[in-house]
Amino acid sequence: MTEVAEMPALELDDLQIRKPLPRETAEPLAREIYALKKQLNAVILAHNYQIAEIQDVADFVGDSLGLSQEASRTNADVIVFAGVHFMAETAKILNPNKIVVLPDKDAGCSLEESCPAPKLAELQRTNPNFWTIAYINCSAAVKALCDVICTSGNAEKIVRAAPKNKDILFVPDENLGQWVMEQTGRPMTLWKGNCYAHVEYKRDTILSLKAHFPDAKVVVHPESLREVRNLADAVASTEKMITYCKTSPAKRFIVVTESGIIHRMQKECPGKEFVCTPAFNAMRLPTDHCRCSECKYMKMNTLQKVRDCMKNLAPRIELPPEILQRARLPIERMLQISAAKIENAG
Repeated sequence: MTEVAEMPALELDDLQIRKPLPRETAEPLAREIYALKKQLNAVILAHNYQIAEIQDVADFVGDSLGLSQEASRTNADVIVFAGVHFMAETAKILNPNKIVVLPDKDAGCSLEESCPAPKLAELQRTNPNFWTIAYINCSAAVKALCDVICTSGNAEKIVRAAPKNKDILFVPDENLGQWVMEQTGRPMTLWKGNCYAHVEYKRDTILSLKAHFPDAKVVVHPESLREVRNLADAVASTEKMITYCKTSPAKRFIVVTESGIIHRMQKECPGKEFVCTPAFNAMRLPTDHCRCSECKYMKMNTLQKVRDCMKNLAPRIELPPEILQRARLPIERMLQISAAKIENAG
C-alpha cells in the first residue's frame, strides 16, 4: 500500500485561487484600458496563467503561440501581451511591424533562463548531427539557433517528424522532453531545464488529493515530473486541458498546472468543479490551506501595469532584425509540420 502525505481535512473552497481585485478597484482600471485600446488600435492578449482581472479585459486568452497567432490575424497596431518575456518576443517575431509591449519587463521564465543561447551553441558544436527542437518557452536568441520549435500541444508530432538520421537535442524542458520520449520511443538528448512552478508538484500531493476527491479526474501539464504524470487521467497542454475538461463527463477535476487557468476553466465549464493543486510544501502549513502553485513571473503582471504599459507604450519588445528573421524560420517549420499529415510516424 502506498503511503501518502498527511493532509488536513479539506473542503473544495480551501483549494481555490486567490480572489480578483475588488470591483471598485478593477472597474475604473478596466474602463481606462478599454479607452486606451480604442485609442491605440491595440489588441490585448492574456496567457491562461494570468490573474482573473487581466483575463477579463483581454481580447484573447490562451497559450503563448495561439495568442501570437491571434494577434497576427488582427489589424491592431499595438499588441499588449500579458504573459512573460519569451511570449512577447514570440509575438514580435510573428508580428515584426507591430508594437509589442509587456506589462512588466521583469516577467521572465525559469525555462528561458535555464538555456542561455551561448551555452546552447556550445553544446551544439559538440555534435554536428544534432537536430535541435526547442520548446517555445525559450528566448528569441535560442529560437534562432534551432531547427524547429514545438509547443506542449504539438511536441509529439514535431519529434515524430524529425529526420530519422539526426540526433535530436531537445531544449529546454527535460520533463516535457522525457514525456515526448515516452510517447514516441525516439531517443533524445535533453537539456537540463525545468519550470520551477511545475516541478513543485509531487506524487504524494496528488495521491492525497485523489483520496479526498475520489471522483475527480487528474489533468497534468507535461512540464510536471514523471511521478506526477504517471497519476494523470490526461497529460495535456493548457489548451488541451481545457478541452478535456469541457468534453469529459466528469464533474470534478484536479488541475495540475499554474492556478491562473482555473478562472478560464470555471468560465468555460459551468457546473463543473476544479481543485487547484497546492505546492508540495504548502501541504504542511496548517494556517494556509491552499497556497496554490503560482508562477511568480506570471503574477508580476497586474491590471494597473497593463494600463500603464498602454499609456507609455513601454516596456517595449525590440529584437535585432537578424534574430527576428532567424527565429521566425523554426516557428514556420513547426507550423508546416503541424499542418501536415505525418506518414509512417511509428
